[in-house]
Amino acid sequence: MKLIYCIFFIIPLSLTAQRPFEECFSDSTLRLDYVFGGNAKAPVILEHGQSKLPGWHGRRAHLAEVPFDGSGQINVIDETSGDTIYRHPFSSLFQEFLSTDEAATHSQAFENTYLVPLPRHAAVIDVALYDNHRDVIAHLRHRHDPGDPNVRVGAQGLPTPHVTLQEAADSTRAIHVAIVAEGYTQAQMPAFYTKAREVIDALASHEPFKSNFDRFTFTAVGAPSEQSGASDPLAGTWRATALGSHFNTFYSDRYLTVPEVFRLHDLLEGIPYEHIIIVANTEKYGGGIYNSYTMVSAKDPNFRPVVVHEFGHSFGGLADEYFYDGDVMEDSYPLDVEPWEPNITTQVDFPSKWEDMMDQDGVGLFEGGGYTSKGVYRPADNCRMRTNTHPGFCPVCQRAILRVIQLR
Repeated sequence: MKLIYCIFFIIPLSLTAQRPFEECFSDSTLRLDYVFGGNAKAPVILEHGQSKLPGWHGRRAHLAEVPFDGSGQINVIDETSGDTIYRHPFSSLFQEFLSTDEAATHSQAFENTYLVPLPRHAAVIDVALYDNHRDVIAHLRHRHDPGDPNVRVGAQGLPTPHVTLQEAADSTRAIHVAIVAEGYTQAQMPAFYTKAREVIDALASHEPFKSNFDRFTFTAVGAPSEQSGASDPLAGTWRATALGSHFNTFYSDRYLTVPEVFRLHDLLEGIPYEHIIIVANTEKYGGGIYNSYTMVSAKDPNFRPVVVHEFGHSFGGLADEYFYDGDVMEDSYPLDVEPWEPNITTQVDFPSKWEDMMDQDGVGLFEGGGYTSKGVYRPADNCRMRTNTHPGFCPVCQRAILRVIQLR
């Protein structure tokens, strides 16, 4: 799975040459909390709060570049010059909600947290959400003032217990991944740390992670839960867990998500992280949301291939390549628009995808992908983004993941 009252006029963003990190930012993090809410007719973005955190654990180069657009973007704009000094693409659970039947008549609110480097000077934060036609459906501009006393100073207490399982060879260019326990009691924590190492082993066995594994730092975060497992509304089971996750998201039995995203990021304060993998102590499936989090069920018999697949979503921005015969889901992927995801195409703008890789290592145009059997194409007959039985990512997916890695 991967997948704010009126729409404001968007001033074009300056795309001038990137200035050095040290000129624009402090070695600190600005945490931005938002509520995305409303319904399909009136979506809205609301600012919930800002926090300053010690250390910046994201990229320090290519700051105004993004490998893929995402379903939404945050742009940090220097207030004085108008330069866009940082860009962050993402997808959100709220945008998945907008595609449901429920969103036609019912409004909901969703927590969202994003991390950007802390600007040295006053900055404008521009947040936009897009629909599947790439039109802006919700937009917010607000200000960051470095001298604002109401910007919370976070990470004041002791951090959640954690263990660094792997250190990157170059700490200044490390890609920091936090592997977080969900539904593990304190007594069960050894089992979580074993699973966290299994996550690392699974990713390390797949290219292009395998060839670039010394670029990654993995930290296992042992957030204890009062009760074991995950909440399952259809079974009438509600658990007191560290993150409050539950199945039946959008009434899909196997879809496990974390609605309390602010709590998730609170638990990670004081720990270096950029990407998040949540390991839930349960049997059913999970999901992955681009630049938000991966969620995987520890007791799923396909745990290893699933965590790699879902990290393909949340880290690499990859689309699902599977489909069902006869399904044409133009609400998800309109056939007159090129999807932003790098591994599917409607051929509206195929040169921007893998045209340059055609006929290399089995790369071609295979109809069916993005849940749609007609009009959407994938780059290989099979791939880890299509089935759990395939041994790895196809060359196109590997290149997409590598582009994210090389932003460092």
